[in-house]
Amino acid sequence: MSIALTILGCHSATPRKNAFPTSQYLEINNSHFLIDCGEGTQRQMRKYKVGFSKINHIFITHLHGDHFYGLVGLLATFGILNREKELHIYGPKGIKEVTLLQLRVSQSHAKYKMIFHELTSKESELIFEDDKVSVTTIPLNHRVYTNGYLFTEKQKPRKLNMLNISGYPDIDKADYLNIKAGKDVVLPSGEVVSNLELTIPADKPLSFAFCSDTCYKPDIVPIIKDVDLLYHEATFLADREDLAKKTKHATTKQAAEIAKQANAKQLIIGHYSGRYKDINVFRAEAQEIFKHTHLAEPGKVFKV
Repeated sequence: MSIALTILGCHSATPRKNAFPTSQYLEINNSHFLIDCGEGTQRQMRKYKVGFSKINHIFITHLHGDHFYGLVGLLATFGILNREKELHIYGPKGIKEVTLLQLRVSQSHAKYKMIFHELTSKESELIFEDDKVSVTTIPLNHRVYTNGYLFTEKQKPRKLNMLNISGYPDIDKADYLNIKAGKDVVLPSGEVVSNLELTIPADKPLSFAFCSDTCYKPDIVPIIKDVDLLYHEATFLADREDLAKKTKHATTKQAAEIAKQANAKQLIIGHYSGRYKDINVFRAEAQEIFKHTHLAEPGKVFKV
């Protein structure tokens, strides 16, 4: 089990010479997800060698341009590449209408099926689940309806306790699959050996939470409690808390406080305002509260 998060874009508002709006590529438990799709996302995907064909699920947090203006271009490119696999797109109500309108007016033809999952709930809800990963919404507080997303690996079966198993000569390798499946073992003598004696707990499932855009919202802490990797927007430095409140964004220290309260293992901050030239001060401020803070930067890969 592992997580690899590639930062494609991490700045706010508008694209700039060396700064791209929000987009991230997540690999978790051999599943692949695109989170937000700001302008220039597909250029960044090519630059950092993100395979287009691996993307079957795209999660859009909200309908501000710096988080989804790259979507229709990517969908059109999928059509040009003769994609055939269906594509699932998750986002606020309205995302289907605006996307299909652009594709229709531009006469962008696609052979593949697009399945839109429009979100309206203001409560956390499970929106995707398979045998590897589950995805739950994180209701955020921004100027428009916004959700973050919590990606969690499915719990793996318990592991074989070979030391204990070796104490039972009658247990054969042929029994291992049943033991992994949680079954007890009946010995030739009729003795029943508990599965708990023959196994040990599997590793804790890994998780990643994406929280942007939002103002300081401690209500999300129970949803992301003990998360392994947390991305939380930090548009402003701490001295502009007034502006953060007005625009419903967060500061460095507010993001760090959320990470601390949630007992996150690592924090990544991003969505930097264009007013700042040196982003290193963002990390310094956040680390005053939460030591394990990292800066989102294009091309940077975070692994757990």
